[in-house]
Amino acid sequence: MKAPAPNSLISRVIARLTTFPRKHLITVGALCSVLIVTLALNPSKDSETKRHSQSIKLTLSNPEIQELLPDATVPMTPDLVPSVDWHVEKVRSGDNLSLIFQRAGLSDRDLFEFMGGHPDTKILKRIHPGHELEFHIEDDRLLGLRYRSNRLKSELFTREGSKFEHETETLQPDIHTAYREAEIKSSLFIAGQKVKMDANLIMELANIFGWDIDFGLDIRKGDHFKVLYEERFLNGEKIGNGNILAAEFTNQKETFKAVRYEDSKGDAHYYTPDGKSMRKAFLRAPLDFRRISSNFNPRRLHPITKTVRPHRGTDYAASRGTPVWSAGDGRVIRSGYTKPNGNYVVIQHGNNVQTKYLHLHKRKVKTGDRVKQRQVIGTVGSTGYSTAPHLHYEFLLDGVHRNPRTVLDKLPKARSIASSEMPRFLQNTQPLLTTLENHHQQILVAKAGHE
Repeated sequence: MKAPAPNSLISRVIARLTTFPRKHLITVGALCSVLIVTLALNPSKDSETKRHSQSIKLTLSNPEIQELLPDATVPMTPDLVPSVDWHVEKVRSGDNLSLIFQRAGLSDRDLFEFMGGHPDTKILKRIHPGHELEFHIEDDRLLGLRYRSNRLKSELFTREGSKFEHETETLQPDIHTAYREAEIKSSLFIAGQKVKMDANLIMELANIFGWDIDFGLDIRKGDHFKVLYEERFLNGEKIGNGNILAAEFTNQKETFKAVRYEDSKGDAHYYTPDGKSMRKAFLRAPLDFRRISSNFNPRRLHPITKTVRPHRGTDYAASRGTPVWSAGDGRVIRSGYTKPNGNYVVIQHGNNVQTKYLHLHKRKVKTGDRVKQRQVIGTVGSTGYSTAPHLHYEFLLDGVHRNPRTVLDKLPKARSIASSEMPRFLQNTQPLLTTLENHHQQILVAKAGHE
């Protein structure tokens, strides 16, 4: 039944009530008064908490009045907090805050007021394409601004008078483990992509084993890997990968294993199953590379002079501008230019090891600089006696050129987990290695079932 209009309803109820005997009306009025006073003086905690969401049903004995009232069982739940309308602007290439504020319908004066409204607004000076700014605007006045640099973190500024309050909002993703394995037929990247690993995950896998395997020179057809890693989800949607938890790489029939461990101090690193650090004094290769133009060869034919000259090092062919890393911690003892070497850098590591990097396009360090392992010291080029962009890399031990592909095995070994930490290390890492192997066995069983 359709409820009558409010004014009509009130008039009809009053008219009907006037036909009732006076003593009945007095009784009903007295009862209602007692009920109201009782509720006012003795509200329960539950009724106080739920006063905005509970419905009250009044039952009157007279059916004629009851049918005039709307359905009183429908709960009255007004929206006590009105929704905020946010205007979203995505940062474009070449944008600045003035342009973004203009697209949102605000002026430079609004921008000036906002930037002066809180010290932390300086965060917005580091915006990049793809980031988002959300504006809460009412009556042409900025009441709030939310800056999202990624899916999990945002900075919220809300107006308080002429100033703004600031808080950081952080969402925690759901973490799930994932497993991939593949056999290499042409390259690590192609093998990884075929099992739906993204480029960052493939590179992280190479970085973990980069102290033991030169992924440009040492990879062979038939090499294979297994990797157990984290995937991050937000509201059921995958937003990226987390850490590699455990991995195994078989290169030329030699198997290397690594497991991630966070020690009692909160520092996380990768170790072998028996607790030796995967990180060593020198990298096998000093750059992200895709192909190598020539290997270590003391009697190769020089590409410029066409004569046999010692080639005491390794040439890594890569695109111009590819970052070149320092192979280890050390100090730059020379950073300069010569006609044969082009732009070059020489780094001293301890007392008896030097590394040289020749034919650079640009040098990123100067003589006397201290450098860390994997720090970018220059970019691949073809300066000096060079026919194409490549890095010429040399490794000297006690002043003698050595093959960097083999000499590293003779250097001091990696540090191990302290004996006092070993029980905790095994307790935390053995389940990861077991899970890695269990996934592999499940795949073997599945393959056998399809044969």
